Formats: sequence, C-alpha cells, structure tokens
Amino acid sequence: MRLTLLGTGNAAQVPVYNCHCVACQRAHQDSTFRRGPCSALIEHDDQRWLVDAGQVDLTRRFPPHSLSGILQTHYHADHAQGLLQLRWGQDMRIPVLGPPDPEGLGDLYINPGILDFSKALDAFESVQLGPLAVTPLPLNHTKLTYGYAFTDGTAHFAYLTDTIGLPSDTHDYLCQNPLDLLVIDCTYAPQPEAPRNHNDLTRALETIGQLPVEKAVLTHISHDLDAWLMANPDALPANVSVAKDGDIFP
Repeated sequence: MRLTLLGTGNAAQVPVYNCHCVACQRAHQDSTFRRGPCSALIEHDDQRWLVDAGQVDLTRRFPPHSLSGILQTHYHADHAQGLLQLRWGQDMRIPVLGPPDPEGLGDLYINPGILDFSKALDAFESVQLGPLAVTPLPLNHTKLTYGYAFTDGTAHFAYLTDTIGLPSDTHDYLCQNPLDLLVIDCTYAPQPEAPRNHNDLTRALETIGQLPVEKAVLTHISHDLDAWLMANPDALPANVSVAKDGDIFP
C-alpha cells in the first residue's frame, strides 16, 4: 500500500496570491515549498484511487483509465473543483465515492458526464476496493466530510482532512485500530482559541497524542503555519512531520 500526497495546502495554497510573508517568498524561490490543493493518491496492486479532486489539471495528471476511481472527502471547491472539467470526458465511467451530500458542488449531480456518483458511502461501513479495505470516518467540518482509514491487512493508514478535532465515534474507532500512518489537517499556527473549521497546531498535536499512532504527518497547511514553523523549527515531536507536495508513504 502506498500513499502519495499530491497537494498539501489549504484553499489559499502556498504561495498566497500577492503575499510577501517569509513562507510565500520561500515558495516563490524554491518550488519544493509550494503547496497545491489538498489531495492524495492511494495505491495497492491494480487499485489506484484519487483522494479528493481539488487539482484543476486532473485530465493532464491522469491519462484515461489510469484511475480506479475517486474518493471524495467532501464537496468544498478546493477538494472537488477538478471534477468540473474531468466530467466532460468521453466513452468511459469513473466511480466517485464519498459522503451522501445532496448538494455536491455546483451542477455536478445534474450534469455528471463520465462521473458515477451512484454509490454514496456510509460512515464506518467498510468497502473493499480490491485488496484495500476503506472505512469512511466522519469529521468535524462545515460540510458533511469523511476521512478515510485504509488497510491491506498489514499496513494501516488514515487520511483526515478537513477537521477540527475529531467526533467521539471517529476518535473511538481510531483508538481501537492502531495506525502506522496518520495524515491529519493542521491548517493554522497555534491559536489562543480553537479555530472554527480546521485544526491549528495545538489541536492537531492534541489529537495525535490521544491516538495509537506510529507516525503522523500534517497536511492542509497554510502559509501562516509554514511561516510559524520557519521561526519555530523544533516545535514538533519526533514522530510528527510536515507534509510536502509529492511525499510518498511508506
């Protein structure tokens, strides 16, 4: 089982348009510090599933028939906007699995094109994608949102973005299912009060510390957090790292 982080930024991405902070300047100077829309690719044997379609160049990144399908965490634009072009392909079908959100994004359900939205996923009900077992985990967000737990029977990964903390049932599930790798939302630098919609570093580390996790990786990063980490390079525990676009696990 292999997880590739295609994008690790929040909705604004990094560098932010017309921002001159140290993190954005660094990203302009060194492309390895750029952050695109938050998304990932989970692969095992012949299964190749895109996790979130926020990248706007999906038709270039993924030639026809190179994806088994798409797992949507939710339908905010920065996680689903790539579907708007992809749907106009021809002579194929791409399954899109995700939460049962009746609103979706824009007119995707009315004009789905080659996208097949017919199978919505139920929370905590695992589905088998070839050798991969995938379990949808509810998250705390303004729109119905799932994280996903993945296992091939040997390795156990979880991908949890976007969220502020975790619902108690998701927390309990993860406590009972130890993880080799946890990828978790950490949008903001430490805040004096809990943010409304995404973790800051304080809440992300609190969540990680409450779970049986071997390695944790922070994603959905803002330029503000990047700048804070540049000024505080020793702020993270040994088992926690900050994702970069293109990171591959294991």
